[in-house]
Amino acid sequence: MQIDDLLITESQLNSRLNNSVHENRRGEFALLLAMLSHDALDFSQFHLPKTETDNLVIEEEALRKQFGAGPKQLLAPDEYNMLVGQFNASLISQEGEHCGMTSIKLRQCLSPEPLAIRNDDKHIPLNIIDNCELAVRRRIKSEQTQLANPPIDAAAFYDSLNNDALHQPLQLIAV
Repeated sequence: MQIDDLLITESQLNSRLNNSVHENRRGEFALLLAMLSHDALDFSQFHLPKTETDNLVIEEEALRKQFGAGPKQLLAPDEYNMLVGQFNASLISQEGEHCGMTSIKLRQCLSPEPLAIRNDDKHIPLNIIDNCELAVRRRIKSEQTQLANPPIDAAAFYDSLNNDALHQPLQLIAV
């Protein structure tokens, strides 16, 4: 059995799973299933056509008011801040472990701290990337390279070169 690329979805196997069941080859069937991606986002049902929904933020705010939920917890502060949660250790040391933890929980409910210290929602620490499966690492790497190397509009680039060349005379430099 030869497989050219990384297996992600069952559609890449064509009828191999079916053939291995009918020919009673349990080992091959188990191997093929084990080779598929374990990431739920790679499953076919997550790649259906998408429709846009309107006003998700307004609906969330309305639900927060209706159920009396506290303020929304930020993913990250507006600027890089290593001091997120700086008072927690002092609360525990001053008030004791039990009272300090209660104060921390109350403060977290009233004014939640951001979940991360950096304002980069695309940042994933390297130790987490190294712990991911090969398919997930490949997807993350391709997304990062797409952001680092955006596609170039060749026609517009050549048009700009032609326009610049028409307006500026060519100068030769003697060596």
